[in-house]
Amino acid sequence: MTRPGPPPGGFPARPGPPAGGSFPARPGPPVGVRPAPPPDLGDDETRHPAVDAAVRAIANAATLAPADQIAQYEAAYETLRETLATIDQT
Repeated sequence: MTRPGPPPGGFPARPGPPAGGSFPARPGPPVGVRPAPPPDLGDDETRHPAVDAAVRAIANAATLAPADQIAQYEAAYETLRETLATIDQT
C-alpha cells in the first residue's frame, strides 16, 4: 500500500510569526484600577442578599491569586445562577 505524499510542487507556504519573532503585547487593565462594589441604592427592598454577597465576592477576588480568583468567580456564578432560577420560579 502506498502512502500519499505532498501534492506536486509541495504545500503552499503558511504565514509565520510577525517579523522580530514577537507578538504585540495585549493591553491590560489600567494600573491601580479595581472593580468596586455597586453603589448603595438605598432601597433594600429591591436588593437581594445572595446577589449582593456574590457581587462582593467577585470584587474581593481581585486581591486573590489567579488560581483562587477562578474558584471565587465560579462560586459567585453558581450563586447567581441558582438565585436567578429561584426568582424566575416565583
